[in-house]
Amino acid sequence: MNDAAPDYLTTKELAALLRLSERKVYDLASGGEVPCTRVVGKLLFPRAEVMAWIDGNRSGPETVPTPLPGIFAGSHDPLLDWALRESGSGLAAFYDGSHDGLTRVASRQAMGCGLHIRETDGWNAATVATQLANIPVVLVEFAKRQRGLIVAAGNPHGITGIADLAPISAGPTASTDTTASARPASLRFARRQESAASHRMFADLAREVGIDAAALAGPTQPMRTEGDVAAAIAEGKADVGFGIAASAAQMRLDFIPLLTERYDLLVWRAAWFDPPFQAVLQFLRSADLAARAAELGGYDLSDLGRVHFNGDAS
Repeated sequence: MNDAAPDYLTTKELAALLRLSERKVYDLASGGEVPCTRVVGKLLFPRAEVMAWIDGNRSGPETVPTPLPGIFAGSHDPLLDWALRESGSGLAAFYDGSHDGLTRVASRQAMGCGLHIRETDGWNAATVATQLANIPVVLVEFAKRQRGLIVAAGNPHGITGIADLAPISAGPTASTDTTASARPASLRFARRQESAASHRMFADLAREVGIDAAALAGPTQPMRTEGDVAAAIAEGKADVGFGIAASAAQMRLDFIPLLTERYDLLVWRAAWFDPPFQAVLQFLRSADLAARAAELGGYDLSDLGRVHFNGDAS
C-alpha cells in the first residue's frame, strides 16, 4: 500500500490485501480480530491500524533484522519535542499522530512513538497489547496532560464546551441566548488528521452531545500537530480547536479544560538501552524538564517513568 491510499479500507480492499474472501473478513470483524469501525451500517478498516495488526501477528525468526532508525514518531507533544532536542539525543522527530506512530513502530520505521489513545478503561495500554502483542516493546508514562478547547484570547465567542460548537439555527426558532447569538452561525474548527488520536477522541466526545465533527465548518487542511492547532487559531484561520493547555499557553490563547489524558512513550526494547534514548531518559529526570513543564502548564509529571505495558519478546 502506498502513501496515496485512503485512510480507511473497505471490506473488499481488505480482502484483497489479506488474500481472503470477503466472508472471512466479515468473520474477522465480527469476532473482534481485526481493527474496524462501522459507519451507517458499513464496515471500514483503519489502514494504519490494520498494518500494525498485520506486523504485530508475524511469527518466526527475523533472520535479517532491520536496524531501528533514530526516529521518534507518533503524537506531537511540545514538552517532549523540546526534551528530544535539549537532551542532545540526536533523535529525529516525525509527528503524524498516535495511530501513525503505532504503525511505524510495528514496522520498525521508528524506534519509539508518543501515544494518547483514549480507551474504555484507560489510555494506550490495551491498544498496544492488542496491536503489538508479540513485539518486544515497553510503554512508559511521560505525563498527564490537560486537554480541551483552544480559543482566541479573551474567548470572544463565549465558548464553554463542545456543545457550543453546534451551528446556530436561523429563523424564529433560533436561540435567544445572548452569548450564543453573538457567535457566528458556524464556528470554524481546526480539525486534525485521521491518524491523530485527538481526531478520534474529539469525534467521540462531539457525538456524545449530538454533533457530527466531520460536518463542522473550518479549514479543510488538517492540522498535523498540537502546535498547528494553536497556530491556526492565533492566525485567525479557525475559531476553536481541540488541543492541550501547553500549546494554548505558548500562543497566549484561552483554554477550556475538558479532560486529563495520559501521554505515554512506546519504545522498542532494543532501543531502550542505546545511547540516544538513554540520553532522553536522563534528561526526563532533570530539574530542567520539570521547570519547563511548569512554565508551559497543563502537565502532571508525578508518574513519569511508570511502566504500563511490557511486551513479550517470545
